[in-house]
Amino acid sequence: MSTTPSWFTRWREAARKLKRNITALYYAVLDPRTPWYAKAFAVLVVAYAISPIDLIPDPIPVLGYLDDLLLLPLGIWIALRLIPSAIMVEAREKATEQERIGGPLGFIAAAAIITIYILVAIWLWAYFFGLP
Repeated sequence: MSTTPSWFTRWREAARKLKRNITALYYAVLDPRTPWYAKAFAVLVVAYAISPIDLIPDPIPVLGYLDDLLLLPLGIWIALRLIPSAIMVEAREKATEQERIGGPLGFIAAAAIITIYILVAIWLWAYFFGLP
């Protein structure tokens, strides 16, 4: 029996690490020591990660998952490079603790995304149709 992990085990661990990094980015954005440009980029990455809307819709064969497999990890990688390493160490510790105990982070993220969508919809309505 082989001692190397199966492809499924490696894939599952990579997905877990991706989720942990997204949570760590959330905590890094909340840290006041994080530069504004890193916060802005990280917010975009986290919003895209938890958003149900993709740049390329998933039903399109092969290309539909391209953004999830390439763009999201690339965005996370860039965001991690923009944030100072000391902040990311603390954020990863918080993310690991969050993962261990669970909590309302998913609900908070969903509420934030819904709020953003509503605000954008109101802005678009006001832009194109004017406010009454």
